[in-house]
Amino acid sequence: MRKIIALLFLAVTLNSCDDGDITLESFNFEEQTIVKCSNNNLLFKIKNDELLLVSLSDNDFATAFEEASTPEGEPRVFNVNTNNKIIYRKYSDNLTNNSICTLIPPATPVVTKEWNASGGTIEVIATELFDETDGTSLGFTYNLVFQNVNFSSTEDSFSFTTYIFGDYQP
Repeated sequence: MRKIIALLFLAVTLNSCDDGDITLESFNFEEQTIVKCSNNNLLFKIKNDELLLVSLSDNDFATAFEEASTPEGEPRVFNVNTNNKIIYRKYSDNLTNNSICTLIPPATPVVTKEWNASGGTIEVIATELFDETDGTSLGFTYNLVFQNVNFSSTEDSFSFTTYIFGDYQP
């Protein structure tokens, strides 16, 4: 009987599972404002030591932020690919806008982890804003939404069916 119990104990021990340090990666930038670099077409949000960055090709950037309202239910859609990127990064320390927009990146903080988006789309909805008193145009606001985007690094991955990047006003 002892041999059976010992064998059972050994089988259970060998079949047990160790999840190690697996963590579900995600992010939340709802409270942060979208910023655009003045010297390129990068849009980003910073939250302490985290960065969520969108880079569109020059042509797609011009189309995305064209000063014309999009018809209801018909956003401007751009595929995430090698020309249109979404990148999520973790850094060794807190970031500033200058850390992202400089031509030669500063030595610190350094990127500690990076997830690149693959697949999915970036949707842009353009809405013209009007002055309530006299009806004159105040410009446009652009709502950016990621659809079916998968983020992956060398170690792990996570995805969003829908993620609202937020409103951008040039």
